[in-house]
Amino acid sequence: MAAIAAPQQHRSSKTESYVDNKRKEDIRHANIIAARAVASAVRTSLGPKGMDKMISTSSDEVIITNDGATILNKMQVLQPAAKMLVELSKSQDSAAGDGTTTVVVIAGALLEQCLILLSHGIHPTVISDSLHKASLKALDVLSAMAVPVELSDKDSLVKSASTSLNSKVVSQYSTLLAPLAVDSVLSVVDPATPDMVDLRDIKIVKKLGGTVDDTELVRGLVFDKKVSHAAGGPTRMENAKIAVIQFQISPPKTDIEQSIVVSDYSQMDRILKEERSYILGMIKKIKATGCNVLLIQKSILRDAVTDLSLHYLAKAKILVIKDVERDDIEFITKTLNCLPIANIEHFRAEKLGYADLVEEVSLGDGKIVKITGIKDMGKTTTVLVRGSNQLVLDEAERSLHDALCVVRCLVAKRFLIAGGGAPEIELSRQLGAWAKVLHGMEGYCVRAFAEALEVIPYTLAENAGLNPIAIVTELRNRHAQGEINAGINVRKGQITNILEENVVQPLLVSTSAITLATECVRMILKIDDIVTVR
Repeated sequence: MAAIAAPQQHRSSKTESYVDNKRKEDIRHANIIAARAVASAVRTSLGPKGMDKMISTSSDEVIITNDGATILNKMQVLQPAAKMLVELSKSQDSAAGDGTTTVVVIAGALLEQCLILLSHGIHPTVISDSLHKASLKALDVLSAMAVPVELSDKDSLVKSASTSLNSKVVSQYSTLLAPLAVDSVLSVVDPATPDMVDLRDIKIVKKLGGTVDDTELVRGLVFDKKVSHAAGGPTRMENAKIAVIQFQISPPKTDIEQSIVVSDYSQMDRILKEERSYILGMIKKIKATGCNVLLIQKSILRDAVTDLSLHYLAKAKILVIKDVERDDIEFITKTLNCLPIANIEHFRAEKLGYADLVEEVSLGDGKIVKITGIKDMGKTTTVLVRGSNQLVLDEAERSLHDALCVVRCLVAKRFLIAGGGAPEIELSRQLGAWAKVLHGMEGYCVRAFAEALEVIPYTLAENAGLNPIAIVTELRNRHAQGEINAGINVRKGQITNILEENVVQPLLVSTSAITLATECVRMILKIDDIVTVR
């Protein structure tokens, strides 16, 4: 027996060695399955009739949301490939702001098609290259479908903002929030850089109480704080001269932590007298410039203001707003067109901001401070969001952020495209036709890409309780007859020309969704091993 085995061992040369590819396939398979599971988790929240998710965090906080990026952000995903989908929705959020659910659903559908192609024995690199080609072709098709829009055409901007809001929890308020989003973005567009909008110039202040109907756009500043009422200071000031200060109006402390023992009453009196004269000296300098409103930055070293200094400020008829956050200083100074003052010696009249009115307003069970009629106001704006409870308030803020991002996309790339699954079906049809022209494996892979895009209209119909197969088939038929803008009208439950129904979205949302989803899928395809490093 041994004699027969020996020559067989001798015969196996290098060329005949068996390479085990099973592990690589298993890992790729596991990655795709995990990423698909994440995609199917958010799939039900796509579209105007999509369901909402209730997320309970480890700190017993409850969030109700429909926003794909928020849902995935709060989910604790452990599998590395599935984390890529969470990052994917984040990057869509930063690139376009809307379409965060769409991008994940498309990626999930592409991965499903990749599984089928892999099982047919097509090499991952071939699939990856074909997907890249198909996505470039898809961008051309989308650009050909797009309708140009002008920023002066406010109706179109409002339509696209309300389309974004329609799929949110606060959709019934879209008639109020959409024009508000458009106005706030247009008011911060800088003529010097017309294609750029910095959303940090739009401050959203949340205040509990009232309903979302009470949300308003404030051309000025709003502080979610009370005016300092100590010693009966003023709570309303007309023709205000406003200073933003970053120093403390309180007696100085020693640099190191130490205590001073005072054994004599006369010394005690002297210390108090010195404190008083120190604070009075500061307040006289402030009053000398004509300043009558002080915004005081929060201090960590020592108290920004003491009872004594508040008393003197009230006597000098200066309105005081204390504990202004350090992060807000830049926004405040830009709005008021003034300079922050870091030292009492630098306190001059030219560093002040001017406004017609600073007043404290009662809202619900709290109070806010409004500054209106600002002279030479910077390109900023404030939105005061109201809501009956914290969940609605948070969701209203997230929805408003999405609407602002949609308008920002239109400012950056001024093209609109139909919604309601119309662009996806049109892409699917044109890519399917293009796949027939291609040779070899490429055509096969492009056809799979085209089929994957049908997931969007399919899911829209499914979430609206319609028959997805009948709807998608009818939609294909309409597009084959040349009705490019035919889409699913979820409200009527049938297929109509979706542009006439005012369901529109920015071109940038669709193009970045396709590009990012394809990139993510290609990356997952290229991974053939996971190495854990301890």
